[in-house]
Amino acid sequence: QVQLAESGGGSVQAGGSLRLSCVASGITYSRSCMGWFRQAPGKQREGVARIHSRSGSTDYSDSVKGRFTISQDNAKNTMYLQMNSLKPEDTAMYYCAAVGVSGMYTCPAFAVSYGYWGQGTQVTVSS
Repeated sequence: QVQLAESGGGSVQAGGSLRLSCVASGITYSRSCMGWFRQAPGKQREGVARIHSRSGSTDYSDSVKGRFTISQDNAKNTMYLQMNSLKPEDTAMYYCAAVGVSGMYTCPAFAVSYGYWGQGTQVTVSS
């Protein structure tokens, strides 16, 4: 059974930084993708960043490119999201997600493609 557990959220002022972590267990796919998604009140869940477990290939939404960095430590079964230069519009519940894939480089961009989800961690950025 796949389980994902996020941590690291909190409240910061604009311009500050946070690092989110997602510990995964039970993933048995030889190739998988993990991603960070976020959802603000009244808005749809949107993709933030994603990473391929084997190739390490990454992709980011335009809104976070250059400010956020996704990474993974396969030995610890942990994925990270380093968030710098945070803005009030980054305020949301952040979720990690996982899916098994057949390719080596491309990860799905949309939430509907991911079958496993964590409970989320809240990030609040004040101006």
